[in-house]
Amino acid sequence: MYSFESRVRYSELAENGRLSLDGIVNYLQDCTCFESEKLGVGMETTYSRERMWVLNFWQIVVDRYPKLGEQIRITTQACGSEKMFGYRNFMIHDEAGDMVVKAYSIWSLLDMKKGRPCMVQPEDIELYGIEEPLPMEKVSRKIAVPKEGGQQQKGFQVQEYHLDTNHHVNNGQYVRMATAYLPDDFPVREMRAEYRRQAKLGDMIQPMRNEMEDGYLVVLQDPEGQVYCVVRFIR
Repeated sequence: MYSFESRVRYSELAENGRLSLDGIVNYLQDCTCFESEKLGVGMETTYSRERMWVLNFWQIVVDRYPKLGEQIRITTQACGSEKMFGYRNFMIHDEAGDMVVKAYSIWSLLDMKKGRPCMVQPEDIELYGIEEPLPMEKVSRKIAVPKEGGQQQKGFQVQEYHLDTNHHVNNGQYVRMATAYLPDDFPVREMRAEYRRQAKLGDMIQPMRNEMEDGYLVVLQDPEGQVYCVVRFIR
């Protein structure tokens, strides 16, 4: 288990003055990166070993969005592994110690040289330790996409500011892209994201929005319909 503390910054706020959803994603992503760096298996080690963890799925449940200036503690813990997958929980606690965000994530171990997933070895996971999973609703990592009924949105091209050190669109950027197609007053209490393909600089993204009974589903795909990421927002 690893934690770090922070204070909610103005630059991380949504229009309502609360920490934005993609701001939450960034905090969670930073937390696991900080843990890996502390354990000596950070970016430099990853690149030298040519094996890296790639995010496949998010399930993020928000009880309350922290406000400007709040002190928060972000925590992550590995909670299992199987074949080519690693499982990880996240939590955000406020200053009173109340859990305001909890999350479950699925990662696959990628052979960078071959460009495909590889089997998890003991050395890939043993440093992190394994904790009991958080009690959360069990959902499929595959998000079903309706074949019909989606509303096509205006397409756009991937820019440099969308990219991270792996030279493809960052996980948090997909969430930011997708939230742009929500109604202004839509309260996101749960977000699920499935990452299917990597979008790179210059790729075209053609969003499709589907209205669901409990919220919205946004599909970020290329003009031919090949999906990069599916994001489901639940009220």
